[in-house]
Amino acid sequence: MLNMTEAEGLHGSGRQSITLSGPNERGLMQNTAWITLFFAGLLEAGWALGLKYTEGFTKVWPSVATLVVMAGSISLLSRSLSGLPLGTAYAVWTGIGAVGTVIAGIMLFGESRSVVRLLCILLIVSGIVGLKFCSDT
Repeated sequence: MLNMTEAEGLHGSGRQSITLSGPNERGLMQNTAWITLFFAGLLEAGWALGLKYTEGFTKVWPSVATLVVMAGSISLLSRSLSGLPLGTAYAVWTGIGAVGTVIAGIMLFGESRSVVRLLCILLIVSGIVGLKFCSDT
């Protein structure tokens, strides 16, 4: 084991700066970014759903609620970008929003549950999962 004096002797003169950070610090930041992005995607589905109730922004309270949820979604997306690549984060955000909106449409408005439609949703989900696991950060 080397002490500081021996380490300085090995590298010549001068001091060395050693930065100590926990091995999981970067992983924790990245996990936080993914969680933040997940909630941003849920809010994106929420404001897309809210658009249905605004009736072209002619109804005041649904319009206000939709705009607030929209601002929250974009704010969370922005925060997630501190730890994730832009392209990955945006694709995942829109994917979560699209899947959430389709599920809400099926559950709330009786939209089609055709096998082809559900398979297409599975393709979107597999793309989201793929981007998560293949992310280079």
